[in-house]
Amino acid sequence: MAGVAAAAAFGLGTGTAQAETQGPKIGILLYDGFSLLDPTGPAEVLSRLPGATVTMIAQERGPVRTDTRDVAVLAERSVAEVHRLDVLLVPGAGNRGTVAAMENPVLLDWIRRIHRHTTWTTSVCTGSLILGAAGLLRERATTYWASAGYLEETFGVRYVPERYVQVGKVVTAAGVSAGIDLAFHLASLLAGEEIARGIQLAVEYDPRPPFDSGNAATASPELKALALKLLAESQA
Repeated sequence: MAGVAAAAAFGLGTGTAQAETQGPKIGILLYDGFSLLDPTGPAEVLSRLPGATVTMIAQERGPVRTDTRDVAVLAERSVAEVHRLDVLLVPGAGNRGTVAAMENPVLLDWIRRIHRHTTWTTSVCTGSLILGAAGLLRERATTYWASAGYLEETFGVRYVPERYVQVGKVVTAAGVSAGIDLAFHLASLLAGEEIARGIQLAVEYDPRPPFDSGNAATASPELKALALKLLAESQA
């Protein structure tokens, strides 16, 4: 019975009437080389929504490795098993993972199919480039700061240096940690501001970073170069 209920929750054919779920069905796409915090930060927040179901999805079931290759996250469903979601979240990655996902017709076709019925289609970091490759970006979006030029030149949308940008039902977030801010925004849209505020306190999200160096707009060229060097070395 548990298997039937889980299958129904994610739009799987079971031969029986689909079970009704009270909360939103949220799916997070994983692919080889994704950045760890991109899916797990939002999952921490969105999994606290009353009645919500959050699942990790990949082209095939099983562990999917991050950009550093040191950690794997389990994909509990394959894209072939998931037909409808209320919320789709596409994380970002380093160059290896992002480019491979942008050139993967199976993933892009699945994203387009899921997008037709979502309430919200979202991305974190360079996940916006994958949405762009699927043809889902319009007017403006955000992404990782170092990919801003590529976003504009390749997809013809205006880069907006904000933590998240909403255009219709597509919401893109900036780099990595911005996915947490996106998740709280989604929580307020899905369940109201009071619930979102309650979750914020529940997970004690009260960021006070020890350094004032997280904004590319105010960072020196030397610091930007160091940041990109550290990323590249960690993903080698």
